[in-house]
Amino acid sequence: MRRLILLAILALALPVASFASSVDFTNSGGTLSGSSSGLTLTGSVIIAVSGLGGGGLVTGNNLGTLSFTTGALTGSLEMGGTFAAGGSFTIAGNGTVFSNTFTGTFDSPSTWTLVTLPNGTHNYTLTGTVSGQGFAGVTVQLTTNTGKGFFDGSTTISSGDTNINTVVPEPGTLGLLGTGLVGIAGLVRRKLKIG
Repeated sequence: MRRLILLAILALALPVASFASSVDFTNSGGTLSGSSSGLTLTGSVIIAVSGLGGGGLVTGNNLGTLSFTTGALTGSLEMGGTFAAGGSFTIAGNGTVFSNTFTGTFDSPSTWTLVTLPNGTHNYTLTGTVSGQGFAGVTVQLTTNTGKGFFDGSTTISSGDTNINTVVPEPGTLGLLGTGLVGIAGLVRRKLKIG
């Protein structure tokens, strides 16, 4: 009887939450267009994926696409500011390495930062978080260098990095845990009736 109670306590102590894994996407190219209404990225391709299926780094010329739109801008495109939450965000695999599509929205304001480098060129970085169906905790960092000029509403991006924490439900594990607990309850009931 004591063993059964210890087994039941051990089963209840097992984690029953979903497991998460992290996948990192690197994108390159594409046109970044902006106005006070927001930023839009089109035509950017995924060139590296790390951590997909627990695997290592996979690189290629076109593993998929990344596109997004942000909310409206507070501040200026030339000097930096904040884009409102909302918009859309999509990473779509082309089937060569992954065929998943991650679609979500910017769940909080994104920052648009200007950094003037020692050589006089300007780097702009967009940093924000995105969440959607099946994933959360995304950090997007997009960098573009406009040379000695300021961002004038359209440019080709240098690179981007997106880290996605995918949520993988474990229904099989939870089902086994549930049937095991039912079985233990049946054994305890039977022992109590006999004894």
